[in-house]
Amino acid sequence: MADPGYMQRYLELSDSGTPFVSVTMVQAVGSTPQDAGSKMLVTGKGLLYGTVGGGRIEAKAIDHAMAMLKEEKDNGSHTDFVEWNLQKDVGMTCGGTVKLYFESTNHRPWRIVIFGAGHVTQALVRLLTTLPCRVTCIDPRADWLNKLPVAPNVETVLTDDSPGQVTGLTDDAFVICMTRGHKSDLPVLVEIFKQGRAFPYLGVIGSKSKAAVLGRELAEAGVPKDRQSFHCPLGLPIGTNHPGEIAVSIAAQLLEARG
Repeated sequence: MADPGYMQRYLELSDSGTPFVSVTMVQAVGSTPQDAGSKMLVTGKGLLYGTVGGGRIEAKAIDHAMAMLKEEKDNGSHTDFVEWNLQKDVGMTCGGTVKLYFESTNHRPWRIVIFGAGHVTQALVRLLTTLPCRVTCIDPRADWLNKLPVAPNVETVLTDDSPGQVTGLTDDAFVICMTRGHKSDLPVLVEIFKQGRAFPYLGVIGSKSKAAVLGRELAEAGVPKDRQSFHCPLGLPIGTNHPGEIAVSIAAQLLEARG
């Protein structure tokens, strides 16, 4: 029977988007310190819950799990299966072998950062809570941030200095500018390009006319035309101008860009 404490921690980690590795002892032969079926959970900080034997075997398994979390892999889960001789591979005096199964979850989560918490963002975030991603919404208005759905994969940042948040963004983030208007979108874009950031996706809500104005003002701010790369209009050309339908078109474009 599965350990209810283990299952609770597993679900909490999975829902929160925290990268972790579950380790299961599949087989234990000879003088081994734990039975087959024992499990543990490892995060980037080390052992979180459970055990697969303690001592050297557990230390080696924790190191192996943490190394998996540091690997540059694509989104989703990846696995590994090892067989260790306790004397030759682990350095223990007792005889025996163990087979361990490692599976990482939330490895390099899909990060989406949205500047602005207006009507379209409200609809978009509700869609994104159902997808395997981590959403950060940045806005100076507490009342709009408080309207966003409360979910393990949603984070809000209340700040009057949205451009100042650019420095802390990870290079793998998908970034969307949907602030109160052109005047507050522009400083964020200027900061992104002046820092030489190259996100896998950068989009700005607005029309083709707005895109042209942004391009001209970015050039005036010192960003050459050949460095101005962003989606505007935002989203796939589907649906109407209803916030919910715009949100669907943006989510579809994000998925298309992620591949």
